[in-house]
Amino acid sequence: MTVYVPGIDEKDPKKIILAIQQLAAGRSNGVGSVTLTTSVATTTVTDMNCAVGSTVLFTPTTANAAAEIGNGTMYLSTVANGSFTVTHANSATTGRTFKYSIVG
Repeated sequence: MTVYVPGIDEKDPKKIILAIQQLAAGRSNGVGSVTLTTSVATTTVTDMNCAVGSTVLFTPTTANAAAEIGNGTMYLSTVANGSFTVTHANSATTGRTFKYSIVG
């Protein structure tokens, strides 16, 4: 769920109020989906809302993704401006898909 972001020079109060209402309803532009790359040990995600110091939270959306978390083989290894890297099992398993949320 994305949120409307008014421009810095926005003068229309309705657009500004809409953005505030959407934020209060829990919408965010800091969300996305990632499928872990097969047969390698890392997956890098490019997201302009990510910055050094951000926290990235994952929710598995498939059984294979839930198994990856359950195995304890997945962790957030790098957070940078514009991207983050997930270290995970070097596996041929496909369909390890997660929703993510970036906070901060």
